[in-house]
Amino acid sequence: MSGKIKKLLIANRGEIAVRIIRAARDLGIRTVQVVSSADIDMLAARLADEVIEIGPGPATKSYLDIDRIISAIDESGACAVHPGYGFLSESAEFARRVTEKGVIYCGPDADTIERMGDKVNARVAAMAANVPVVPGSEGRVTSVTAAMEIADAIGYPVMVKAAAGGGGRGIRIASSRQELEKIVPEAMNEARAGFGDDGLYVEAFIKNARHIEVQILGDGKRAVHLFERECSLQRRRQKVWEEAPAVMLSEDVREKLCASAVRLAEQVNYRGAGTLEYLYDIDRKAFYFIEMNTRIQVEHPVTELITGVDLLAEMLLIAGGAELSLRQEDISCKGHAIEVRLNAENPANNFFPAPGVIETLTLPGGPGVRFDTGIYPGYKVPPYYDSLLGKLIVWGSTREAAIDRMKGALSELQIGPNPTTADLHRELVLDADVRSGNISTSWLESWLERVNADRATKVGC
Repeated sequence: MSGKIKKLLIANRGEIAVRIIRAARDLGIRTVQVVSSADIDMLAARLADEVIEIGPGPATKSYLDIDRIISAIDESGACAVHPGYGFLSESAEFARRVTEKGVIYCGPDADTIERMGDKVNARVAAMAANVPVVPGSEGRVTSVTAAMEIADAIGYPVMVKAAAGGGGRGIRIASSRQELEKIVPEAMNEARAGFGDDGLYVEAFIKNARHIEVQILGDGKRAVHLFERECSLQRRRQKVWEEAPAVMLSEDVREKLCASAVRLAEQVNYRGAGTLEYLYDIDRKAFYFIEMNTRIQVEHPVTELITGVDLLAEMLLIAGGAELSLRQEDISCKGHAIEVRLNAENPANNFFPAPGVIETLTLPGGPGVRFDTGIYPGYKVPPYYDSLLGKLIVWGSTREAAIDRMKGALSELQIGPNPTTADLHRELVLDADVRSGNISTSWLESWLERVNADRATKVGC
């Protein structure tokens, strides 16, 4: 079933490495897990068929070191590599180095990663596919003067973004010319430091927005969508709670949104799993493409639960040379799914990181409950990486049923002794706005400000 892939090297760690191993195992593919010295005992290392240590704890000396991973490919004899998400998953150089060795890269080709990973080039591709984009610069902005000319034309406030990279880095908002003059150099410096590229672009800032994204699969010739997800509950532009389908989209808008994603994916001959991200303007009831993630997403499980499609398995089959097996009419959406991210952070202390040994772990279960994780009792959470411990995902016949199921699952979940974001989610499932879907990309930060102010008042009393 797995085509040309017989042995797969996983160039990642944590819960996504576990997820890839399980998908590969179902397809009869042997797995090789690369690990840093800090990850020798992680769950993925225990599950993989082979393990190769690639360097010390810091990611720059292990998971981000292309030469070390290429050496691991040589040592293992793997015929394919899966990059997961984060780390090198959107590195065109890594994809190119892998394929130049005659090894299969489980994702789009390097040229596509390069093209769609650059936000300016992605906007150009979107416009060519007749996909609406947020009003803004048509090309790269490399000076304060150029940024001011664009902002004057589209009106303030504006958002300044790094052309390369993602994860919210290099983003600034300016409400005036004076602010713009200050933040453009800051954004350029951050982009240069984070991505080695100080190119920017400027676009209108949509004040009242929801964050919607469409999951697609393509084989380089044909693409399909697997409906949309909503990721509006964010803190510092990092997603906290994701669900599918999106809340309060009309069927007409949903059809147009998903069709636009397929058009863009086919326009660039996309191969593998990818996600097209949009802002939905609540006031204008209009959607705008903002960027594409040329990899699997953290929140992919909610799509799997509403469609019944194993996205990781599909990635491996397509990478192995298979044509896309799904037709659009084969894919339907059933019920509602919600995912919450459980991070090793303390929400009561400004989300301060809380790594350490997992002494207590009780996972919820029952129909419609899934927990993707790379931890186990006795596991020591290293301080070097993203703080994600796992993802609690639930399915219900309706959104209300899914929220109630999430409430029950969170009541069962125990991870200790260090703080996690579980308590945050226990509060969110009870909130009237969350339950009614009255949310936006700015809602969670406003909510946290109110909660923290209330706590400070009580402490003062």
